[in-house]
Amino acid sequence: MSDTDQSDDFRGAGLRFPTGFVFGSATASYQIEGAVAEDGRKPSIWDTFSHTPGKIANGDTGDIAVDFYHRVDEDLDLIKSLGVSAYRLSIAWPRIIPEGTGAVNEAGLAFYERVIDGLIDRGIDPVVTLYHWDLPQPLQDRGGWTNRETSYAFAEYARVVGRRLGDRVSVWTTLNEPWCAAYLGYAGGEHAPGHRNELEALQAVHHLNLAHGLALIELRKVVTHPGARFSVTNNLASVYAADPGNADDVDAKRQIEALRNRAFTEPQLRGRYPEDLLEDTKHITDWSFIRDGDLELIHQPIDIVGINYYNTDTVRRGAEHSTEGTPFPGATRVEWAEQPGPITAMGWNIAPKGLYDLLVATHEQYPEYEIVITENGAAYDDQIIETDAGKGVRDPERIDYLRRHLTAAHRAIEAGVPLTGYFVWSLMDNFEWAFGYSKRFGVVYVDYETQERTPKDSAHWYAKLAATGVLPE
Repeated sequence: MSDTDQSDDFRGAGLRFPTGFVFGSATASYQIEGAVAEDGRKPSIWDTFSHTPGKIANGDTGDIAVDFYHRVDEDLDLIKSLGVSAYRLSIAWPRIIPEGTGAVNEAGLAFYERVIDGLIDRGIDPVVTLYHWDLPQPLQDRGGWTNRETSYAFAEYARVVGRRLGDRVSVWTTLNEPWCAAYLGYAGGEHAPGHRNELEALQAVHHLNLAHGLALIELRKVVTHPGARFSVTNNLASVYAADPGNADDVDAKRQIEALRNRAFTEPQLRGRYPEDLLEDTKHITDWSFIRDGDLELIHQPIDIVGINYYNTDTVRRGAEHSTEGTPFPGATRVEWAEQPGPITAMGWNIAPKGLYDLLVATHEQYPEYEIVITENGAAYDDQIIETDAGKGVRDPERIDYLRRHLTAAHRAIEAGVPLTGYFVWSLMDNFEWAFGYSKRFGVVYVDYETQERTPKDSAHWYAKLAATGVLPE
């Protein structure tokens, strides 16, 4: 099988996962909460971005989202009905410290305390992510992630949240997908704050990495849960060369792997930036924003490496051209090959072998770490229908997607990867960033007019898996 061949069907059934393997679901604060101006919350960069004409499909915003803020008990019961043992949520920084620094908002802390306690009361372990992209707008006004001070503001925010919830939360994640925050936010312009500047993107890479390390230092001071574990989640990619026998294509693959993966994993897990990354980007920056001692601050001990996985990248060496304004600063002379189908409603290729390859490669590179798949899922054009049992959603494509990727995960475990959990993305349909409400990732259907929740067939399928630990048909 060649590097780019994803034809293995990965359609296992009846596979049993190890005892204690965690099956969970996941969401993010801005995508579900709504109530953006209630109880002391002030704007994030996503509030500003989504209200900027032309940035979001159909002019959608997260002002209401799926109204989780007002439907906490209903939605926690919904999570319990799936039978999952863990729920991954993110905290909205502007609910906790609305100006980014300074005064703490008691109402924001009380809201998340209610969520955490509600999960625990229902026998569900909360997995808390501190940053899923909703940076307080006042910090962006001072430079956002291009400003070193934002990293220290994040550490203080982590301390505040950790001190309040640290006796009840056993798994803490600092950052979700800093690749997106840095590259899509500051180079590609597709995400908030919507900038197109390669230097800013690389500054953001470093300051996000620094924020990760500083936050861990503060969390370890205040978290008192006896079994507390700490993690970071990156959306690592399986990158393939279009022609594995072509040295130029292989070098293009190396270049993108450095930008996509190693720009984050190497400083976080090894305390260094890759030399080839620094060389590839020297026409943009000399990286002088890295100060003495920064790498030691970034390289803090963690317990879990979180991986979000959706699709693969295949690259080749292209003609000389500038890539300013793309999500990969410094990726000159790199072209992306069209991925073989099938694809999801996002246009992303379905490649379970890419997940297997990524899990194996991550374990080989960083063998001392436990690994958890913190996001995996697919968007489809779901339609609600009337059935004999009431309303329902037939989504066989999503079930097939989940089955194939969970088969890949099981094979990775058999190959010796210390994979201990899987979180389906997402619990329910929600605000899908620049796509607004046009893309549905949930295993639960949401009618955005009425906010009615309807479990899809995939939710019932996933509940069987969570209950038995055996991959259903």
